[in-house]
Amino acid sequence: MNSRSTFLYACSFLALIPSAFTAKASSDTVLEEVVVTVTRSGAQQSTAPYAIETVSAQSMSNNFARSLPEALQQVPGVAVQKTANGQGSPFIRGFTGYRTLALIDGVRYNNSVYRDGPNEYFSLIDFAALERLEVLNGPAASAYGSDAIGGALNLYTRNAGASRQPLGERFLSGRQSYRFSGAENSHISRSEVALGRGGEWGLLLGYSHKNFGDVEAADLGTLPRTGYDEAAYDSRLDLALSDRWNLTAVYQGLQQDDVWRTHSTIFSRSFAGTEVGTDLRRLKDQRRYLSYVRLSATDVSPNIDRALITLSQQGWAEDGERVRGSGRSLTESFDSRMRGLEVQFTSTTDVAELVYGVDVYRDRVTSARTDFNADGSVDRVRIQGPVGDDARYDLAGIYLQAELSISDRSALTLGSRYSYTAADIGRFEDPASGQAVSFNNSWGALVSSLRISHQLSSGDNSSRLLWAGLSQSFRAPNVADLSRFGGSRSNETEVAATGLDAENFLTAELGIKAESERYRLSASIYHTDISDFVASTPTGRIVDGLVEVSKQNSAGGFIRGAEINTRWRLVGGLSLDGNITWLQGELDAAPVLGAATFREPFSRITPLTTNLGLRWDSEGGRYWASANITIASKADRLSSGDLGDTQRIPPGGTPGYTLINLQAGVQFNDSINGTLGVGNLLDEAYRSHGSGNNEPGRGMRLGVEASF
Repeated sequence: MNSRSTFLYACSFLALIPSAFTAKASSDTVLEEVVVTVTRSGAQQSTAPYAIETVSAQSMSNNFARSLPEALQQVPGVAVQKTANGQGSPFIRGFTGYRTLALIDGVRYNNSVYRDGPNEYFSLIDFAALERLEVLNGPAASAYGSDAIGGALNLYTRNAGASRQPLGERFLSGRQSYRFSGAENSHISRSEVALGRGGEWGLLLGYSHKNFGDVEAADLGTLPRTGYDEAAYDSRLDLALSDRWNLTAVYQGLQQDDVWRTHSTIFSRSFAGTEVGTDLRRLKDQRRYLSYVRLSATDVSPNIDRALITLSQQGWAEDGERVRGSGRSLTESFDSRMRGLEVQFTSTTDVAELVYGVDVYRDRVTSARTDFNADGSVDRVRIQGPVGDDARYDLAGIYLQAELSISDRSALTLGSRYSYTAADIGRFEDPASGQAVSFNNSWGALVSSLRISHQLSSGDNSSRLLWAGLSQSFRAPNVADLSRFGGSRSNETEVAATGLDAENFLTAELGIKAESERYRLSASIYHTDISDFVASTPTGRIVDGLVEVSKQNSAGGFIRGAEINTRWRLVGGLSLDGNITWLQGELDAAPVLGAATFREPFSRITPLTTNLGLRWDSEGGRYWASANITIASKADRLSSGDLGDTQRIPPGGTPGYTLINLQAGVQFNDSINGTLGVGNLLDEAYRSHGSGNNEPGRGMRLGVEASF
């Protein structure tokens, strides 16, 4: 570690020590209390027995987030891998892909074609359409079922704000924003209009357009084929049907064009010894939409305080093209259509507060693939595309969560859920015969969670909370597990695996939260025991120069770690925040299917990472300025798969880096504000561990927002 990183690490650790600051804060610097609902029950963030962080829309804008994954980069316990410039995947406590669950206004976003490793699907949500997001670090399977292992993210869409307007008064407002970043060569605009009648109804309409040029990276120069275009649109209607009943209707869509997976192509640039790819062309187009209608009610009956009934439908369509160095090529596609029904109730009894309900989702998938010879003629039309064709995947669950007061200072949260999962794949290519075969199977799981919290002390302006949790979680095999065809890594081709069982996890957590008028601190440690983990394993065959792999349930392993997060209100408008994430993990692996397993590091394990931020706000809030520092250690704990991923991970591991971003803003008047910044001040050549491209070098950033 060089002297600069050593100094910055020392500063970061000081930010995490509450006793280091003794300045008395004035009464107007009290930290705002946050109510979170990612746990299904509304709870204050400071007293919830979970590790939860929130990110506001204003924070995303001020920090010049380019995409939704980038909005999570400063969250403790979270790392962001980017296979391509338009394809980002969050790692939460070491898990990513289908082992983290995304929700949009509580509606399940994960579908049955989610892959195990980093995927691009989280980048298909327009962050400009969000009011805020909540990140729950740790398992949430007792509340949401399959996939909620590393964590759960609930994304809240923007609304017209009718509830904030005078009752019965008509309103019309709008917002236009623009963001430019030099090193990204990017232009992002957002147009928004809201109208309605106060307390009765509100309609919000939004459109976002993003144009990304090729990235200018430190030391490497222009990175070809890293630019792409994206367009997104959204609408939300909130309507008060009566004093008790409300209706919400949301529709959103997004389209990405020509997003290259550059690392596997001849256009990639070697970084710290990575190999340059051999593909001549490799890109994807993505289209997705989500619509839902929700009825919500309060004081439904003497026994039901609140009810939510949600009908949803969402679709994803992906088209991919790949041309190998030999000139042989393929086109492939899939189309997913998922419908859902959720019914949730909240009741208060003399004993406990209860949240309970049922949810049902059905995903239908079609897929196709055509292989071409080097001269462009059709070689053959395959039986399936990236996943099995004519597939159906069902998820259903019933759950109950109870919050009980044990004493004036202690509380207990109990949760249980039974989930049923079924897969029916109409046709996929059998690895042994090469013929079309079908498959169906089902899995059931009962998981529970126990959490206890105790107030160590509590006063008018301060509190200290100790909490602990023991939670089961699981993940049932999905259509991508059972019938994937093609492989995620550039040197692999994957074939179907139908003999899979569900994965099982058991997580123990211990945490503490403390806050006063001037600071907020949260820290947690955890250990997750893993069994029946589904992992890609070589079959021993080489097909067209690629290593053939298939899924199997490996014996098991563990992930453990620690997270510390703090925020301070100092004096003179200054505030300081910092967090640190440490992670370790090991997993059993096999050299080939059926062979004895051996223990190795967990794939793409997040290195020791520290974030530090200093912000100044002028009296009255017209001016502000901030500096953000990220320090990541070298990522050199590599699995056998990491060692073979030579186009993304340098020999010996991904180098550590220090990233400094500066931002400043001004409120010109009631309607116009501006933001100016410098990204990557040190012009560091770096990439997040496991990513396919380097991040932008030093560059100016500019943001303007006007409202009426």
